[in-house]
Amino acid sequence: MQLHFYKAADRQLNEADRRIVGVDAPDIVRPFLALWGQNETPPLISLPELAKQTGTGHVLIKDEGQRLNQGSFKALGGAYAVMAIFKSMLEEHLGSEVAIPQLVSPTAREYARSITFCCATDGNHGKSVAAGARLLGCKAVIFVHEGVTPARANAIGADEVIRVDGNYDHSVAEAERISAERKWILVSDTSWQGYESIPSLVAQGYTVLADEALEQFALQGLQPPTHVFLQAGVGGFASSISGYLSEVLGRDNITAIIVEPDRAACLFETATASELRSFTPTQPTIMAMLECYTPSLVAWRILQRTADAFMTVSEEDAKHAMRSLAFRGQDQEGIVAGESGAAGLAGLQVVAADAEARAILKLDEHSRVLLINTETATDPASYEEIVGVSPQSVSGAPARAGTPTALVR
Repeated sequence: MQLHFYKAADRQLNEADRRIVGVDAPDIVRPFLALWGQNETPPLISLPELAKQTGTGHVLIKDEGQRLNQGSFKALGGAYAVMAIFKSMLEEHLGSEVAIPQLVSPTAREYARSITFCCATDGNHGKSVAAGARLLGCKAVIFVHEGVTPARANAIGADEVIRVDGNYDHSVAEAERISAERKWILVSDTSWQGYESIPSLVAQGYTVLADEALEQFALQGLQPPTHVFLQAGVGGFASSISGYLSEVLGRDNITAIIVEPDRAACLFETATASELRSFTPTQPTIMAMLECYTPSLVAWRILQRTADAFMTVSEEDAKHAMRSLAFRGQDQEGIVAGESGAAGLAGLQVVAADAEARAILKLDEHSRVLLINTETATDPASYEEIVGVSPQSVSGAPARAGTPTALVR
């Protein structure tokens, strides 16, 4: 583990970022999500066994693997951005304002046939962009790098999937290049100089799950969380959740810890240097959805004002967290979390074992910890190899007593 405690001199969001992830953001997003039809809120699950293990008061995990039948929280971001962009384009095309339900009208669908959305992805973001485009009747072309497994690529459901040599950053560059050539609409979840508005829409979509989590804490008779462990790739998700919680709860009332794979720790490098830095990769990580080497510009701007610590976890830490959720103990229902989905818990487990880190972060028996399972088993074969059983045998079934110790470390 590497751990860097961070406290910027300026801890207030600027007005532009407050519009992205501030208190009003979920209400902007929700009307678009209604276009999905059925939109059940993923559960917030109490993990008393992990609270005991980590010496905290409460540990709760929001299971985004159940979001909109898409298998990850990304369903909130890319698809919402596609809908919001399409609404603006349709209004310009028609020369009049368009209500959100009209985005799926015959007139809108006729126009949609001329529009192509695209993005680069490790899997989940592309799946969301493709789903949003499909809902509207637009075309989706998704770029994946060579590290994306066939199972993850096949699950995207786009009109076309283009495989790019190299890593995620190479696929981002190729998506940008080809979209400019072919006049496609690039819906990236990472941002750079001159390209911020669309990634900001993606991040805005994620505020819905943070708002839901606060409501669910209250419904369980709990005060709001005191700590949140947020896994990060380019940082869009982490910045959205930390930014929203900071605005709603007050900056000094929530401690946000950003968790990255030690093989792809671009935000950790950035925080340590106090300026935007890329990470030089040496080998791939099993936390494939977090395998990013250059932070999002917008995400870093928000995180440097709302995050309290940046840390890394190992491959084995992630595997241990996956097994902890799958095999929770007698009479506790197992939770299916992919390698990236369990990374936040991995961060909590590592920090909880470090007395100095606990003291600095004020992580103790009074703490209420929020975790987010950002994905289900996006690659079932990989999941079974790590956990020892199939995701189907874990999901919806009580964990069995007597689970082999080899599976729980």
